[in-house]
Amino acid sequence: MALCLIYYLHQQNIWLKMIGKFSAYLFIILTTFCFAGFAQNATNNDFTSYTQNIPGTDVSFKMIAIPAGTFRMGSPENENGRRADEGPVTEVKLNAFWMEEHEVTYDEFVLFLDESRDTGPLPDGVTRPSPPYVDFTLGMGKSGGFPANSMSQYGALMYCKWLYNKTGIFYRLPTEAEWEYACRAGSQKAYSFGDDENELKDYAWYAASSGNKYHQIKKLKPNSWGLYDMYGNVAEWTLDQYDENYFEKIKSNHENPLIKPQSKYPITLKGGHFRDEASNLRSAARLASSRKWNARDPQIPKSKWWIADAPFVGFRIVRPQQQPSPEEITQFFTQALGFN
Repeated sequence: MALCLIYYLHQQNIWLKMIGKFSAYLFIILTTFCFAGFAQNATNNDFTSYTQNIPGTDVSFKMIAIPAGTFRMGSPENENGRRADEGPVTEVKLNAFWMEEHEVTYDEFVLFLDESRDTGPLPDGVTRPSPPYVDFTLGMGKSGGFPANSMSQYGALMYCKWLYNKTGIFYRLPTEAEWEYACRAGSQKAYSFGDDENELKDYAWYAASSGNKYHQIKKLKPNSWGLYDMYGNVAEWTLDQYDENYFEKIKSNHENPLIKPQSKYPITLKGGHFRDEASNLRSAARLASSRKWNARDPQIPKSKWWIADAPFVGFRIVRPQQQPSPEEITQFFTQALGFN
């Protein structure tokens, strides 16, 4: 009996070892597949929306992932409110990028403007704006989510350079094509939500709804890609030199098009603003900056940072999916800021 029990236990031990080995192999196989799948998913999900904190502060903003794609830029001839500089409609191809969820706020911009809020030394090539000689907000609002306003394109670009040096991430203004692509969010209608102007009040602060002032960000509906205030509130700077023949100029190069500025005026702005009529807010509508916007500036020479008579101007930022090299970024800011 004792010998039988010993033999039985011996056999059981062999089976347990075999089961143990099988379980170990099964665990390795399953783990390999799981981690392979996880790694694949991680790669696919790298390009996602994220929140950027401005180092050394409690201020942050969200960047929305905008997928690469091709779209028809401009407006068809039968679109209500269309102007001649909006066409002909041209197919444009763009790389992926991130765009700020909302317009750059005063809370963000003041960190760059006010050295008492950013006590670290400024890197070479970055300067702060001269103090504004009047309150350009005109009492419409500052802290608490109101858009920064009345800065020149130079001021907006220098903010981007400052932010790059704070974060190590290349932020810049959008090109005209990037802005319109993100605004449309896949739509070919006059607005991202369709052609009905009666719906505009749900998405935009403009002449019919604003009370002649800008408003806090994110109080109205976003477009289908999650971007707020693309229409109205403040008109937004782009990188492009304004050219009434823009579509003819990009016809031979419709992939990531950009008309690099050679002069301070005019620059293209998009989106319309709180004083505009509905037709000026359409996705394809274009606004050219003007010297008249600084006519009342008493300084000699006139400020390169501020535009005294344009309280309706602001901006939002983008980040290309592929970050350029440090040398390329330096070259970009040298060229973009050089003509001012």
